[in-house]
Amino acid sequence: MGAFTRVENLIGQESLKKLSTSSVAVFGVGGVGSFVVEALVRSGIGKIAIFDGDVVDETNLNRQLIATKNTIGMDKVEAVKKRLTDINENLDITTQKIFYLKENADQIDLSKFDYVVDAVDTVSAKLELILRAKEKGVPIISCMGTGGKLQMESLKVADIYQTSGCPLARVMRRELKKHRVNKLKVVYSTEVVKSSQTNDKKADGKTAPPSIIFVPATAGLYIAREVVLDLIKTKER
Repeated sequence: MGAFTRVENLIGQESLKKLSTSSVAVFGVGGVGSFVVEALVRSGIGKIAIFDGDVVDETNLNRQLIATKNTIGMDKVEAVKKRLTDINENLDITTQKIFYLKENADQIDLSKFDYVVDAVDTVSAKLELILRAKEKGVPIISCMGTGGKLQMESLKVADIYQTSGCPLARVMRRELKKHRVNKLKVVYSTEVVKSSQTNDKKADGKTAPPSIIFVPATAGLYIAREVVLDLIKTKER
């Protein structure tokens, strides 16, 4: 039996072939994105491009697949590349150590991808990525807030304009409406955010939200599922 025999038995030979020739770009490989990329590769996606400017930190050990004692200090894109090629040695993978910003967005041609995943943290980066993907006609799915939450069952897949209870989704709805974006598939949670009991700071000086693996991991799996199902039900691009 091959690595993807059981996937093929579930979705069929033609669908698996479609996944093996599909190219997905994932922006952000943290608590959500690390689960996205691993689930995509284990599902048979043959080409993947990963963008993240961060390094693995000890504080990532509680929730990120790529974070181990051996990877602390490594560029996240390098850690994830090693892990994914250990799963599929034939994987066509490209990585770029970059924080996606409006200022550097022109460096990345989104039109060459079959699907784009937004798993970045900031509103400005999300908005720029979404607008450019929409402009190029490339399907995109965006993750809303997963920090400060415990209830996996509160996660949902919906259009951004059908979301409720998520502060980040509320901000994104407002910004997207300004730019006349009338639809966007997202994964979001209706759970009320738990306030932090500490004043932990990230490298950029912003407050780091409290987090545990359950919600970001599940959100990542939801995203990967949506990408896979969308790809196998569409015609060849």
